[in-house]
Amino acid sequence: MRILADEGVDGPIVQRLRDEGHQVWYVAEMVPGTPDNEVLELANQEGAILLTTDKDFGELIFRQRRLSPGIVLIRLAGLSSQEKASLVATIISERATELAQSFTVISPNTIRIRR
Repeated sequence: MRILADEGVDGPIVQRLRDEGHQVWYVAEMVPGTPDNEVLELANQEGAILLTTDKDFGELIFRQRRLSPGIVLIRLAGLSSQEKASLVATIISERATELAQSFTVISPNTIRIRR
């Protein structure tokens, strides 16, 4: 899967996804500080699911009606970086087809997918 990880995503999540064979671009390695609208545009250009911890992308999608190949919002406060990496990688592997063209929120006990 093609994934663009916003700069707030933990490095271990990015590494785990790469280790599992996903093509992952990481804003923190590219141009940190890139505005959200440009990050979203890059995800669209690359046809990549956007992985983020930033709730502002909900504003861009739902209020401004911007298009996206899919957004996964990570809300896993309190978990270790390794636990987060494991959970995110499992969800991406098991539910990849559902993530496309959806806004997904991953919390410790729930996954919400909104098309």
